[in-house]
Amino acid sequence: MKNMESLMQLSISTKAFKSKSPKSISTFVTVALMAGLVLISCGKKEGAGMQAGPIPAMPVGVVELNPTAVPISAETVAQTEGAKEVEIRPRVGGILLKKMFEEGAPIKAGQTMFLIDPVPFQIALTNAKAQLAQQEARVVQTQREAVRLEGLLASQSISKREADNATSDNSMARAALAQYEAGVREAQLNLSYTTVTSPLSGIAGRFELSEGALVNANSSLLTKVSQISPIWVRFSLSDSELALLGGHLTPARVKEVGLILSDGKEYAAKGQLNFAASTIDPQLGTQQLRATFANGDKTLLPGQFVRVRVTTGTRKGVFLLPQTAVLNGDQGKFVFVAEKTPDGKAVAAIRPIVEGGWQGKDWVVLSGLKAGELVIADNLIKVRPGAAVDPHPYTETPPLPVKPAGK
Repeated sequence: MKNMESLMQLSISTKAFKSKSPKSISTFVTVALMAGLVLISCGKKEGAGMQAGPIPAMPVGVVELNPTAVPISAETVAQTEGAKEVEIRPRVGGILLKKMFEEGAPIKAGQTMFLIDPVPFQIALTNAKAQLAQQEARVVQTQREAVRLEGLLASQSISKREADNATSDNSMARAALAQYEAGVREAQLNLSYTTVTSPLSGIAGRFELSEGALVNANSSLLTKVSQISPIWVRFSLSDSELALLGGHLTPARVKEVGLILSDGKEYAAKGQLNFAASTIDPQLGTQQLRATFANGDKTLLPGQFVRVRVTTGTRKGVFLLPQTAVLNGDQGKFVFVAEKTPDGKAVAAIRPIVEGGWQGKDWVVLSGLKAGELVIADNLIKVRPGAAVDPHPYTETPPLPVKPAGK
């Protein structure tokens, strides 16, 4: 304001000199302009000095560290499968007359599922029985002949060779009889195979063919039956995940196996590890694992994708931090903490950390921090090392800003 008043006074003085000579006026104007430039320059410096001042501390939400205990666990994607899964294939070929079950329905062991045309096999059985009867008569005849010739041999009416031939004929007839008996049993078995039954209890799959189709023995796939109570869950863990759990897993080392369904809910029943590969897959770098779960209400079906959580123990003296507090850098993960300076102010400082995976929505921090430290969890995009901060308790949902009165 003082500079403006000085310029106005110079302007008034210039008007007063209009009555003077041109030379005097020119000299006066030059002096006035130089004085005005000096005044404007001083005004800028004065304004800059008025604007300069300390930068206000950045308000940040902080989490005070308190050591806690968390389970030593790892989560991974898994897939369910039937504890027993069998393919239903016909053991004899023929025309498929009838399907005798509902697709997707429960099946009991021994239940009839398909009927193959039995007439050709009934005829084969009748033929086998007729051949057996003929051979039985042949055995009786040779037996009777052998006995008769033995009597004649005793009276020396025939040679010993003739008696021996009769005995041999009877032995050969008996051997053929055993062959025909086996043929009858085979025909009976083939006839029984025209009724296709389920070897186990479970859930029937989709019918792959249609009634009236010609099926081939042991090759045509009719359907599948899966035993789903209990149900198996197959998964694998990488080297890094195994390291977090303490190394190579065995059923004895695993304390608990939990299941998380696709909707995020945890399955009520806990599972048990029933298979752990003794080697690491060289192509995938993982250990193949399998767990079994009770499934009496048939909530789980084969082929579902779920998440499995394996727990091997408890880790004590760790810290839990919200997801927003942990950042990534060239040297790994780190956090900002609000630490006190000697004059009592709070400034941001970097702390490299070693994380141990997730616990719910929080990071598990194994090392790099101390109890009681204040970790900055919000406004991190504006925080810089050494910058002044104004810490306040962190909440995941920040409060709405208060509108000043009168605005």
